[in-house]
Order: sequence, then C-alpha cells, then structure tokens
Amino acid sequence: MTAPDGVLLRTERLTRSFGSLTAVNGVSLTVRRGELRSIIGPNGAGKTTFFRLVSGEMEPSSGQVFFRDAQITGLPQHRVCRLGIAKSYQITNIFPHLTVLENVRVAVQGHARSFNFWSRADQLTDCRERAAEILATVSLARQAERLAAHLSHGEKRHLEIGIALASDPALLLLDEPTAGMAPAERGALMALVTRLARERVLTVLFTEHDMDVVFAVADRIMVLHQGRVIAAGTPDEVRADPEVQRVYLGDPGP
Repeated sequence: MTAPDGVLLRTERLTRSFGSLTAVNGVSLTVRRGELRSIIGPNGAGKTTFFRLVSGEMEPSSGQVFFRDAQITGLPQHRVCRLGIAKSYQITNIFPHLTVLENVRVAVQGHARSFNFWSRADQLTDCRERAAEILATVSLARQAERLAAHLSHGEKRHLEIGIALASDPALLLLDEPTAGMAPAERGALMALVTRLARERVLTVLFTEHDMDVVFAVADRIMVLHQGRVIAAGTPDEVRADPEVQRVYLGDPGP
C-alpha cells in the first residue's frame, strides 16, 4: 500500500559517514507514486551512496528510510527488493553467455512464489511467458534468442531494466542509466523509462550527469553537493537556482 498522501518513498535526515568523511549528510526526500525524480550533483556528491542506503546495500549512520509508509531502514537488500524496490547499476550486470530471454527468465524464476529446483528449464512455461512479456515491454522481443554478450551497450541497458522489472517493482532506482551511451541510445533508453513511468505507473528515481536528459524527462530534481541537498524542485526551479548554477552548472556568479 502507498501512503494515503501518495508518498511511496521517504527519507528523513539520511546520513552515511566513512570515518571523517560524510558522504550523505542529512538528506530528506519525498517521492510520490508515478513520479520521475532525478538526483543530480558533481562527482562525489553522494548520489550513489544515497541509492545504496535506499536499496539496502548499505546501512545508514543515522536517519530513516520509509517505503509505502513502513520503515525499512537497515533492511538487507533482498528484503528491500521483495518489498518492491529494484535497482539498475552504473555498470551493466547481466549474464553475457545466456540468451536475452534466459537472462530475464532467470530473474523471473528468482521471484517466483513456488519453484521446483529440479524442473527442466524448458518446462518453466509460466516463467518463460512472463519473461517474453517483459522483453516486449523493454523493446527486446526480437532479440530474445541472441546471446546477451552480442547486444549493443544501449540494448544491454534495456535488458538490465527488464531484469529489474522481473520483481514487479513499484520503485525503480537507475544509477547513471545513460553512462557511455551515444545520443541516439540515450534518447531511446529515456523514452523507455518515461513510458514505463507513464504507462505502468512505475515510480522512477534516477541519477544522471547528462543535464539535457535530466531537464527533458524529470518531474522534479534534487541537487546534492558534498552530501547535502542544495536545491530541490521542478526543472525550471532548479535551473534558475543561483546555488545550482554556481556549484553544478558552472556559473561563477557575480
């Protein structure tokens, strides 16, 4: 269940320190169901660490994380995933020597409520059908029988999102989804992400360095600098913020 006010994810003064370095410093964020929210900031701003805290990969030093109005602070990653949060990483994380369909089918099997370990893979009809549906959703149906290693970089990103969708998440975390992509690939991937958010009512929280991508697709943007939130709002509000212009967009100011 989503909270009555439509809030899906909420963090309260989330903090993570590594010795004397505070990578995430008192970050409070509210994300509503169906939102396309971006987190931006210079290298070392704390974006990836923040994602790790939300996804359960890392425990916070202090602060809290709430998902669907339930506290999930400190839960291990597999439990967070089961609750409905999926994540795609900066570096593609697929099985290169399996086919595209097999990659997604394995992910579907991992989330099946009942599964016979000794079943033959070709007899897992329900898992295969679900995997085929996901491939159609991420525009990879025609690539189903290709080895994943033979996909382009952009197609591998589509596949990784398909693997994430196998858990039927309510919230999808995308860490630098267009990193290393050509402009055409970036456009295709973000069109897919936007479509998933609009058609599936899938909430998406993503980090990104390409400002053209961020300002074109995000509903709202949060800006981090040295672990702290320095601005948050609509793309127009963030673009006009003097502190963002000085720190992130390169305006030296008066």
